[in-house]
Amino acid sequence: MYMGKLISADSAILQGAFLLANKLCQPASLSSLEKEDWFRVGHPVVEAVREICRQEGFDGDTRSRSWKKKMVCVVWLKLLSRETGEDVETEWRENPFFPLQRGLPDVNHVVLLELVKSTAAVDIFAQFLLHLPPSQISTELKRLTQHVTRSPVREDDMRLFMDVWWELWKGREEQKAGGDNSIEAMFANQFARLFSKSSGLSPQAAKKLKLDTSDQSAISPTTDVLHILFYALKDMRDHILSTDLCLLTLSISLDSLYTSFLIDQEVILPTKEKMSMLSKIVSLKKNKEEKLGPELIRQVQRDLNASYTPSHFQLNRMKLIEALKIVTELAHFWLNSGLLKVCEDSSPSYSSYSAFKLQQSVLRVLTALEEAEIPAQEAETNVLRGLLDLLAFPTIESKPEVNLEIAIIIISHRLEDYQSFALLFATEMSWAACDERWLDCLQKNQAAFQQHDILINLSSTLMSKLHSESSDVSQCRKLMKVIADLFSALSLENKNKSLAAMMTLSSRGFFGCSVPSAVTDGFEQELNMAFNCIIQGGGGASQGSLYTAASLVARVAFQNPEAALRSCCHSAIFNKGAFSHMAKILQQLPGLRGQTGIKDDAQSHGEREDADENTSEGKYALSGSSLLCRCLQETIKTKSWSANEKEQFLKFLGLLMMPVITVEGDERRQSFLPPQEVVNIFVLPNLSTTGHSFFDIELSVQLLHTALCVDVQESALSPHWVLDCSPFPLLYILAQLHDQALRCWEQPAESAVLSWSMDTKELLVSALITLGQVVGAELAATPSSWSRALFWLYNKMEELDWTVRFHLKPLWREHFKNEVPSSLLTVCDLPEQWSGLDLPQYGPGTGLLAWMECCSISDSLQCTMLSCLSLDQRRVDHVRMFSKGLLVALTQILPWCSISQWSRLLRTLRELITSGRLYVPFTLEYVDHLPLLDLRRFSCELRLSVLLLRVLQLLCGSSCSHWLSEDGWAHLGRLYAHAVREMMSSVRAKLPLPLSGASIPSALMPPKTPEKRDSNPSCSSVQVSKMSKDSLKEAGGSTLKSKDSQVEEEMGIVSSQEVLFVLSQVFCHVQHIQVMMPGGQCEPLFLSSLEILSHYEAVMSAFPDSSSPLESDNTRHFFTTITDNLENQEMKAVLQQKIAQLVSSAA
Repeated sequence: MYMGKLISADSAILQGAFLLANKLCQPASLSSLEKEDWFRVGHPVVEAVREICRQEGFDGDTRSRSWKKKMVCVVWLKLLSRETGEDVETEWRENPFFPLQRGLPDVNHVVLLELVKSTAAVDIFAQFLLHLPPSQISTELKRLTQHVTRSPVREDDMRLFMDVWWELWKGREEQKAGGDNSIEAMFANQFARLFSKSSGLSPQAAKKLKLDTSDQSAISPTTDVLHILFYALKDMRDHILSTDLCLLTLSISLDSLYTSFLIDQEVILPTKEKMSMLSKIVSLKKNKEEKLGPELIRQVQRDLNASYTPSHFQLNRMKLIEALKIVTELAHFWLNSGLLKVCEDSSPSYSSYSAFKLQQSVLRVLTALEEAEIPAQEAETNVLRGLLDLLAFPTIESKPEVNLEIAIIIISHRLEDYQSFALLFATEMSWAACDERWLDCLQKNQAAFQQHDILINLSSTLMSKLHSESSDVSQCRKLMKVIADLFSALSLENKNKSLAAMMTLSSRGFFGCSVPSAVTDGFEQELNMAFNCIIQGGGGASQGSLYTAASLVARVAFQNPEAALRSCCHSAIFNKGAFSHMAKILQQLPGLRGQTGIKDDAQSHGEREDADENTSEGKYALSGSSLLCRCLQETIKTKSWSANEKEQFLKFLGLLMMPVITVEGDERRQSFLPPQEVVNIFVLPNLSTTGHSFFDIELSVQLLHTALCVDVQESALSPHWVLDCSPFPLLYILAQLHDQALRCWEQPAESAVLSWSMDTKELLVSALITLGQVVGAELAATPSSWSRALFWLYNKMEELDWTVRFHLKPLWREHFKNEVPSSLLTVCDLPEQWSGLDLPQYGPGTGLLAWMECCSISDSLQCTMLSCLSLDQRRVDHVRMFSKGLLVALTQILPWCSISQWSRLLRTLRELITSGRLYVPFTLEYVDHLPLLDLRRFSCELRLSVLLLRVLQLLCGSSCSHWLSEDGWAHLGRLYAHAVREMMSSVRAKLPLPLSGASIPSALMPPKTPEKRDSNPSCSSVQVSKMSKDSLKEAGGSTLKSKDSQVEEEMGIVSSQEVLFVLSQVFCHVQHIQVMMPGGQCEPLFLSSLEILSHYEAVMSAFPDSSSPLESDNTRHFFTTITDNLENQEMKAVLQQKIAQLVSSAA
């Protein structure tokens, strides 16, 4: 309501002013006003506009411009309405300005142009012109030319012409409101409507005319705007009588020539150069009492753009040489007239601005003419060069404080190209010296600085401030917080770019050199708080919580990458279960990978010399490791760690080596920590060391194995990463270690340099095989490149045990023969690819020992040994001799077998027993009366159990008991327990228990056909199956059973009795061996005994009729007697309690 009243009041003021002016014209009117009469009658209108613009309640500049636009629009449309003779009935319906326009008297072009000149509305008039079709622009420019050259001609007429020209060259302003609702668009609509009526066009054609103002087809020779302007200027030269106007005119005409002929795309000035230009122009304009503010800078920017942007007006008549000739003629004329001179006093005047502008215009044109090699007449170029000499006045310096002020205004008001100025703002150290204003701009305009490049420049500025002696700690802390906030606002992709850039600057971020303690303390608090939040948060699995945690780490990592990574490492290793979450966080931050082999600035100052001066490991790590690896090394060096922490360390590195997709939309997977880096830093130095290390051999080999198993996506054409890790020396080191592990029980613990375990041996074999396969594949691709290295490695293997070479069979391929002890050839018929070695430790009678060693190495070698074994089974003495020799060989090899090797030997023994090549007599040592049982289906298990009993009897005998250390006996117990578990698994498979575990009544046993029984004799006859309704009915309603059903039931009972017998024999064997073994406290055998008793109980529970009460009681007594021999009272008590429960449940 208030706005409507105010607008109505302003409209009334304007209408009254025009009516008064019209009255002052009597007896004539404003429609016939002459130019010289405007000064007599126009002052009421000018005063009314000034009064409206001075009214309070609105922003002055905005309201003034808005009302001037409305005034020019209404007056122009009033003029056009009179010229086209528009009907009032049509006008009030279609003209939105009708109420205001109707209250004005008729006017002519003199009123319009003089009003524009008097109210400084040239820019508004030009904007309306730019919304007209090209032909109408030319018409209006011709009218303008006629008006300004009509008597009386004053300087302001000439300035009006030049100002309109330059405003046209600036082009259309961006409309904040935009679209068809802007006043310029409304004016264009009304103009098109009026034009269509006067020319007889249809409304559709008028609309097309309005929209296609840039259509080249509408351009005719008479619409060449540049031609009109240049020739008008040529005719006006006598009327331009001031130095300032001469300089301005030449500058505008040269810029028009440059943008029309000499460039075809916008010239992008570097931001520094643009700032220098802005600073100089603003300094000159400020001397003209123009206020430095956003509007002034906006206009200067538009001026610069107009000077470097190709003209949007089409050329069809004007030529470059023609235009250049006109300009130089004008310059020569004014030069001869004494008008071209520059004030040289100490305080530049406005003409100094015009001279500076002309100087830049001349330079642009001359440079463009020379670069384009356009032939120009020498006279013209000489005139232009003469102008340069003439315009040489004292250099205008751009002061840092002025530049800073301009930059702050551009950034604060988001003026054109503010982001480039924000980057410059972050870079200029001279601006940063103005702490208060510079920092205040940063704090208030953070959104303008949220870019990767800007952030890095700000960081460099902060580092310079922190490292200077006169740094303001308070300002530095504020700046650091601003930078951290800017970083936090970046996307994850840009965060990683910034982290990578910071790693390049310094691995310690802002703290690369000595920093005030107040700054350091603040960061330490933030660092601890960030990781406390992550640890206490428990590492939620959701993507949102992961992103939040990654952002927290990234924020502190940007300030100090090394400190953040050190905290990550410490949390991953020493906080239970945190390794997984920390690995996921780091995988989100690939920017923290760093660069391998780059020394940090802090390292160059020798900050870690004391810690690593005398260790080869330290030297290697600091010269070639990534930042993460260095942090890991320092973390595990400074604190002792447990087995669980070692496991977390291993899993942490394993996850970091796993390739993941780090960038959305990118199909490539990358490892945060490349496997070759882990091998080079954590494996090679520690495998090759002979002294003490914070790494043990087992952990190093585990890391190597984990790295080799990582599925790294590599190009098929690129070599495998392991070739960067000295693969042949590494293979030799692993082979050496494996060779030492073969004799692990021979070394006394106190004299052993390295502590070996069978797990380490297994790892070594696995790593050796995997590495051999990888290197072998690469060698096969380019055999000539690796031949020397291959022969070197093969020859080095002669120093080691002969079995080691077989683990590298993928590497040797067909290049070398399989070399084995010569004694092996006496028991095996091997092909020509095999050759014998004369080894002192393999004399006569050791052939079976070598044969069993080969069986334990690999599955393929086991098959070869079994198929090539030379044994005549028809000769009883050969079979007996082979069986005795195998017993001795097994006794020799068993303690040094790993679990996988022992599993292969067990398969070998089963095959030999099943095929009849190995004779093992089964003696009933633990029964007084032989039950009538069919034990043929369990023959292999019983014979294998007896064989192992004989082997253990030999090992525990007086002649062999000194072979093994305490750890060796413990390992032997684990091997025997493993064999017992395999035998138990075989027994379970032959008599599966009912799923429900409940007993099955004899009358409900399902009938089975003889075909099924014969086809699978090893299966129990008692099975749970779906019975037909008839069989159930018969079972429930009759007390008689068929003969077949009785037979099947008896077979079922017999099968369960056989299983119970086998279990009792194996139990006795296990107890016998446990009593024999030194100490008698072998826990794996104790657990095996419990497992046997548990299965015994389950069978008796599933088949209650398998044992009578008397037999159960005898079994209880017998088992109790056997366990009485155990020395360990706790184990004895547990087993006897289990035996008591076993019998009671069966009874």
